[in-house]
Amino acid sequence: MTYTWILILTGFSFFIGLVAPVAGIGGGVLFVPLAAAFFPFNIDFIRGTGLILALTSSLTSTPYLVQKGLANLKIMIPLVVVSNITAIIGSVAGLRITNVIQSGESWIIIFLGLILVMIFLFMILSKRVEFPEVDKADLLSQSLGLEGSWYEPSRNEVINYKTTNFIYGLILFAGVGLIAGMFGLGAGWASVPVLNLVMGAPIKIAVATSMAIITVNTSSASWIYISRGAILPIICVPSVTGMSLGAWLGAKIAAVARPIFIKYLVMGIMLFAGVIDIIKGLKGLGII
Repeated sequence: MTYTWILILTGFSFFIGLVAPVAGIGGGVLFVPLAAAFFPFNIDFIRGTGLILALTSSLTSTPYLVQKGLANLKIMIPLVVVSNITAIIGSVAGLRITNVIQSGESWIIIFLGLILVMIFLFMILSKRVEFPEVDKADLLSQSLGLEGSWYEPSRNEVINYKTTNFIYGLILFAGVGLIAGMFGLGAGWASVPVLNLVMGAPIKIAVATSMAIITVNTSSASWIYISRGAILPIICVPSVTGMSLGAWLGAKIAAVARPIFIKYLVMGIMLFAGVIDIIKGLKGLGII
């Protein structure tokens, strides 16, 4: 029976890894709610594995993105200081809810489902801007030098950019870190829109800097789960293996697939998983 679960979990993670790079989202945001809905594992182990998956993907890509000048460390550092603290707080709070409060696991699953539905709505309503126009940076962004440049092959030129609304970005990243730590979700679904739509970073810079931010936030949150024994190798190892193989193949498919189709497919899966999680949590509370 154990080997059967390992094979099923590997195949399940492979599918998520397959569609995640094509849809432009992290694997953790799909793995955690779907695993909570369809696998009989404790929610703490699922969240811990979700953080390890997010950490694996971000560590794989970040060095290359920094080398290419896409991940802006000057933008990353002040934001990650705040979001790192809230990610740790979220991890501690999430584990406390499930282990101390009666029916805490059911409440976590309900909140997870609600967040997934909110992400679904956010993905429908949000529009990414490839090259935002920032006429004037705010005083703090100017003082911290939150700007940069990179060579854009599609335009065959070096593009200079600057960011703005630093305070709003800082507040929003505090919330992103809290959610990422509490629910074991990768934060790319939220941090990319904040960097792009709120702070005015070009989409390539937003995606790359978001991956760099995840390496710090997720590693800090992961240590909380590791110290509490919430990282279970029999769940984590096949999940990372399946996700890595799927993401490798998914990156190749992304070159020929129609991203809009995959995007809506993933959004449909997320909405379905969110509803299933809410129903599962309500059943655990004895409400339905």
